[in-house]
Amino acid sequence: MAKVSIIGAGSWGIALALLLSNNGHQVTVWSALEEEVEELKTKREHHSLPGVKLPDTMEFTGNMESAMADKELLVTAVPSVFVRQTAEKMRPFLCKGQIVVNVAKGIEEGTLKTLSDILEETLPGADVAVLSGPSHAEEVSRGLPTTCVVGARTRETAEYIQGLFMSEVFRVYTSPDILGIELGGALKNVIALAAGIADGLGYGDNTKAALITRGIAEIARLGVAMGGRIETFGGLSGIGDLIVTCASMHSRNRRAGILIGKGYTMEEAMKEVKMVVEGVYSAKAAMELAKKYDKPMPIVEQVNAVLFEGKPAGEAVKELMLRDRRKEDAGLTW
Repeated sequence: MAKVSIIGAGSWGIALALLLSNNGHQVTVWSALEEEVEELKTKREHHSLPGVKLPDTMEFTGNMESAMADKELLVTAVPSVFVRQTAEKMRPFLCKGQIVVNVAKGIEEGTLKTLSDILEETLPGADVAVLSGPSHAEEVSRGLPTTCVVGARTRETAEYIQGLFMSEVFRVYTSPDILGIELGGALKNVIALAAGIADGLGYGDNTKAALITRGIAEIARLGVAMGGRIETFGGLSGIGDLIVTCASMHSRNRRAGILIGKGYTMEEAMKEVKMVVEGVYSAKAAMELAKKYDKPMPIVEQVNAVLFEGKPAGEAVKELMLRDRRKEDAGLTW
């Protein structure tokens, strides 16, 4: 049995807390919101996961020091926009070598840093790893079979985390490619917005398949240029996560996109979804990275135009369809 703290009490953090508790570990959940802590203590249920009961053995706290004390594993599960400020709160209480696993997905706007970069910068001495893949909280909390990948700096850390999370309903693979895993997880949210917009416009399965296929091409093109491994983008945190996020109504990014396709503004869509829409925050960063590494990302470009420049969604799709003719893969020759 390990002592584990989940830093963040959103639906994904709670789903992982339940998984780890069911695996026999002693689990504490930290939240910055006092009312959320009290609600979880008294109701033993998360408002975004109705009907999922949390065991009496699971502890909840708003005190960061007690949440981190004597823990073998810390899981950062706050939205990407709050990772830096949460890590700052964690820093005074971190023990050297403590394992910190990030499960949020995003790129920091402005700095263009990945979330593991932020954690390693803010928490010197931490052993930072990432866990990602096609994994909606709603399904993990119900014990539906799910598969993810953990990336770490060393094989030993990756295999330790793998052992804590593995169960008959949650299979975990290991990888040394932290960067590729994070880029796949962050950038797929932008493509999922595009998929949702297409749904909102009334387009069909052909359109969805095109966005998924060309979307992973964009993600991999940029990811490899930044140092990620091409194999990662064909795996769970690449094409796997992209498929589930573009196709599922559990996906807040797809749901927000559907509303935008129906004529909502980005702000109206985010308010309606009532959850953090990570793709909105990653879209600008993705565009900046595309420019920095000189890699074409036409879908990401059009998503930015729709979100931040008021471009009609139908016009954006038309521009994607009428781009200059080209090969599917420039590396293939006759």
